[in-house]
Amino acid sequence: MAAITASMVAELRAKTDAPMMECKKALTEADGNFEKAEELLRIKLGNKAGKAASRITAEGVVTSFIDGKGPETVGALLETNCETDFVTKNDSFLAMCQAAAELVARNNPADVAALGALPYSQDSFGPTLEDVRRGLIGKIGENMT
Repeated sequence: MAAITASMVAELRAKTDAPMMECKKALTEADGNFEKAEELLRIKLGNKAGKAASRITAEGVVTSFIDGKGPETVGALLETNCETDFVTKNDSFLAMCQAAAELVARNNPADVAALGALPYSQDSFGPTLEDVRRGLIGKIGENMT
């Protein structure tokens, strides 16, 4: 069994933004293997997303994206909701919202499920927008729709 040091926990936390104790538990469970610990965190944070899904998302932001000039111009307005107004000021949440608006403008997905399936990575979460959303739910601790 590998000894888990504070610097190992800090390094994993810096890479994933997961809570410190979750990082320590993941490293302990993975016997000090960073790749395994990251995967365990993705799974655990994803499970938190499932638990948060039933909570009401009454706050949120509207983001916009315009691409091109002239007759080829396309744009999108996208509303993304969360539970509290504090999350609406979170940089990771805002980056995901802006990226989602850009994905809508450039890809014209048929529905929310198609939008979630589009490729996007952020804060070591990915490879799809839905994976990033689930990761941020686990990281921030609030439901997002």
